[in-house]
Amino acid sequence: NMTNQEKMRMLEETFELDENFLTEDTVLADIVEYDSMAKLSLIVLCDDEFDKKLTGEQIREFKTVKDILNFLD
Repeated sequence: NMTNQEKMRMLEETFELDENFLTEDTVLADIVEYDSMAKLSLIVLCDDEFDKKLTGEQIREFKTVKDILNFLD
């Protein structure tokens, strides 16, 4: 099973962020790169890597990186 650290590295790649940019407490609204393209990439990542279907509705409920990690568990 993947650790939260590993998941955060994947998210950083997905959002084209520097390594170790994210923490579990990072507020998504504060990330400039977290735009509609990043959200689409997140949907693809969830589907391809975690076999989870992520909806726009669920994405809107994410406030912090931890919320995404919880969804991926």
